[in-house]
Amino acid sequence: MVTEETPQWPDRPPARLRLPAVSTRRARRSLIGAALVTYAWFAGTTTPFTRSALLIVLVPGAVVGMIAYGRPPQRIPPPESLDLTGSTYWLIAIAALFEWEASAFRDFTSTWHPPLSDLINPVLGVHPVKAVAVLAWLLAGWGLVRR
Repeated sequence: MVTEETPQWPDRPPARLRLPAVSTRRARRSLIGAALVTYAWFAGTTTPFTRSALLIVLVPGAVVGMIAYGRPPQRIPPPESLDLTGSTYWLIAIAALFEWEASAFRDFTSTWHPPLSDLINPVLGVHPVKAVAVLAWLLAGWGLVRR
């Protein structure tokens, strides 16, 4: 009879009971995912422009900043050439957003030309939608740091 202390093969050490690496990784990811969803759900309850809303934004920003500072990612080499078409599309979109906000600030009329924040506030007023938006913001920030 073979016991746990005696090796089954002469050249191998005795087998130890361990969880497979895949299941521990999956459990850790599930735990982190549950923590992020819970954090986003509580972040969705905050009122805009309050101290609690400020802390909800600063805490993950500080954590991700410390992770990025402590473990800087490897640099991605620059491309050989710049995709002029793709860059132009991004520049047009950014210029349109800046123009929209600048003209809304200049006109001071929220009925005729509302700023984008006034257009998005009714959508983000619903708690589950705001929680999903916060979760997307957290995951986008992590994606930027991880890259």
